[in-house]
Amino acid sequence: MIPLLLFIAYLLGSIPTSVWIGRYFYNIDVREFGSGNAGATNTFRVLGKAAGIPVLTIDISKGALAVALAYLSGFAVGSDEFINLQLGLGVAALVGHIFPVFAGFRGGKGVATILGIVVCIVPIPCIYALLIFLVVLFISRIVSLSSMLAGIAFPIILNLVFGNTNPILTAFSVIVALLLIITHRRNIQRLLKKEEKKIRLFPSQKL
Repeated sequence: MIPLLLFIAYLLGSIPTSVWIGRYFYNIDVREFGSGNAGATNTFRVLGKAAGIPVLTIDISKGALAVALAYLSGFAVGSDEFINLQLGLGVAALVGHIFPVFAGFRGGKGVATILGIVVCIVPIPCIYALLIFLVVLFISRIVSLSSMLAGIAFPIILNLVFGNTNPILTAFSVIVALLLIITHRRNIQRLLKKEEKKIRLFPSQKL
């Protein structure tokens, strides 16, 4: 059962939302424009809100649905076995999002999918990390910087503030932070060169 659930979680994560929406409704591959990333942020940048909002919503849902597969396992809800399976399913979905079998293994960075995963497993620490994302985004208007700082803050909040005692959950939180940094390495280069693009939060703002 568990290998099957992990496989299904990977397939869920592999749904290339931005690629399919871009090709079907706009006849373009979003990976060939903007940052070249098949994620929600680049979809907003290239195709606008009409495409970006559905992509963001579906990518978050992919992580949440993958984690929800744990309820089919028969493990007691809330037990270490149940939580560990949730983490495994989340990782499988995240791998699918970054390396989607349905889109030539060229996917996104996984920020939205990670949000869907952690909000289902540890909702309160996730909300705190999300608040950090929003504060940094409001100040900087740079999505990549906001994502990385929220990701780095997540294991600190989970383990030091909320006193998590599950070692696998601890490892997962650290891996999430590291993965966000690794997948944003080009963004880091642009940030250091002060070339990273900002988003417009309000109509009157300049890009």
